[in-house]
Amino acid sequence: MIIFPDPTTADEDGLLAMGGNLQVETMLTAYRSGIFPWSVDPITWWSPDPRGIIDFGDFHLSRRTARKMRSGPFHFTLNQNFADVIHACAAPGPSRGGAWLDPKLIAAYVRLHQCGHAHSVECWRENELVGGVYGVAIGGLFAGESMFSRVSDASKMALAFLIEHLQSKGYVLFDAQMVTPHTLSLGAKEIERVDYLQRLQAAIILPCRFEDA
Repeated sequence: MIIFPDPTTADEDGLLAMGGNLQVETMLTAYRSGIFPWSVDPITWWSPDPRGIIDFGDFHLSRRTARKMRSGPFHFTLNQNFADVIHACAAPGPSRGGAWLDPKLIAAYVRLHQCGHAHSVECWRENELVGGVYGVAIGGLFAGESMFSRVSDASKMALAFLIEHLQSKGYVLFDAQMVTPHTLSLGAKEIERVDYLQRLQAAIILPCRFEDA
């Protein structure tokens, strides 16, 4: 079993440790401790300060996007196509340049999904997968990892569907890791790492289930 350093000892960029493995128990230990992997060869583990989160009450869509979600030709599913969602998130795009999700990281999250710890939301236009989001759930924590769009606003709508679902299931903490202009426009904010770690410990003990048994 890997023992991680105290997350508050990460450097000024948030880098905490290097090495280890990406097995299921290692990944779960990391997330329970406020730590996440970001690269392989070498594997790096991060705990940034400040930390990005989305408080459910702060999340918002533009009126146009909310209207599109209600009346457009879109529907949403849970865990129907995790592999396609994560591969789409990993693909090169205008905003991310080259592919950033290494195949070893993809395989690690697929293993988490197969064990019931990682989940996806899919946004469909008729029978076409046009957007989605995936992340890791432990207790009342959902750690959002990445999202993608193949049509305008699809990732925003998938995230909105996810957050509504999490609220209905009693989740209390949505980890966005680091705030970007995109997530900032949706209501993300930064909090001090010590605050995040306190919220995390209260969240992971909750008996939330992402889907009904």
